[in-house]
Amino acid sequence: MTPLHLSHFTASSCLGCGLEATLTALRQQRGGLAPCHFETIGDLDTQVGEVLAVDDAPLPAPLAEYDCRNNRLAFLGLQQDGFRSAVAAAIARHGRRRVGILLGTSTAGILQTEQAYRRRDPHTGALPDDFIYRTTHNTYSVADFVRQYFRLEGPAVVVSTACSSSAKVFASAARLLAAGVIDAAIVGGVDSLCLTTLYGFNALELLSPDPCRPFDRDRKGLSIGEAAAFALLERTGPSLDADAVLLLGTGESSDAYHMSAPHPEGLGARMAMAAALQSAGLQAADIDYINLHGTATPSNDAAEGKAVMALFGARTPCSSTKGATGHTLGAAGGLEAVISALALQQAFLPGGINTLRVDPATPIQYLTANRDVAPRRVMSNSFGFGGTNCSLVLGRAG
Repeated sequence: MTPLHLSHFTASSCLGCGLEATLTALRQQRGGLAPCHFETIGDLDTQVGEVLAVDDAPLPAPLAEYDCRNNRLAFLGLQQDGFRSAVAAAIARHGRRRVGILLGTSTAGILQTEQAYRRRDPHTGALPDDFIYRTTHNTYSVADFVRQYFRLEGPAVVVSTACSSSAKVFASAARLLAAGVIDAAIVGGVDSLCLTTLYGFNALELLSPDPCRPFDRDRKGLSIGEAAAFALLERTGPSLDADAVLLLGTGESSDAYHMSAPHPEGLGARMAMAAALQSAGLQAADIDYINLHGTATPSNDAAEGKAVMALFGARTPCSSTKGATGHTLGAAGGLEAVISALALQQAFLPGGINTLRVDPATPIQYLTANRDVAPRRVMSNSFGFGGTNCSLVLGRAG
């Protein structure tokens, strides 16, 4: 594919709001997970990555009908790192109809529905009159909110493919740019904590009581987090700074092996990584670091480890940053693409925290400490339920 420029990007998670907070936490190998006290939950022994600032981020009055935790988190994220100004500049360059929106989410604003059900009419069972499904719970709500916020008139799309959602939007945006439908795209993802997710993963017996430990021999499961991550994707200009970050390739696959378990040999993961390399015109040896999907569940890490070994062997440094952020589900692809971009710009490889002893059954080169190395090309993996997989290749311009 023709490389595309990540002309601006930002991320907000339990590590903090914006790039500086995110980078500082990663440099210090400090995580943001804490015991779960979210909403009405009092009976789950698990850790979560909650963005506490969401409660202090009310939406602008003209957009009050979109008010829900997911859109508040999106609004909070859009205020960071000058991203709002960068979008305004892109609109001035390209026009309101030529800037697209492609965002990923999994549960969107379902918390709003959970809360509305508590307030049903005790006699009729009717939901409260102030509950608006279209602008809150609806999966499309977050893209519609961002579209209205920036007063854009171009394509607006939400991808909801579980945990690969906000990685796949990079691939979708690249296709729209290649087809000449748009000239710039706001890509990324937003996913917020809700009871459905927490109790659902608990029912699957996938939650860890401790901060998750990706690729640890004794890993016990995942920790749920929430995040908002955005990037402005544009065609490359005539001159770029050496530290400019480019999207070099994307790879997608759907192995459909099982509703919730990955293919045991990592078939879909391997196909997605191979497709991303082919898209970028690169070989496995050209990748300097892999940000693993690495959820810390026994089956996911084992399958991804086999896929990485099959393509890269043990020569490529890799880690999962979910020990710091938790698994942000539909926002994970966007968040980890931003973390990968930071690694490229800041010349370091982030070590995976909490992992005490790397699983000897998965002999990849897993980093448990930061490494001060300047990567030129990195891969970011996002693999979702149902076997929907996506890998991105990012690189420095210089």
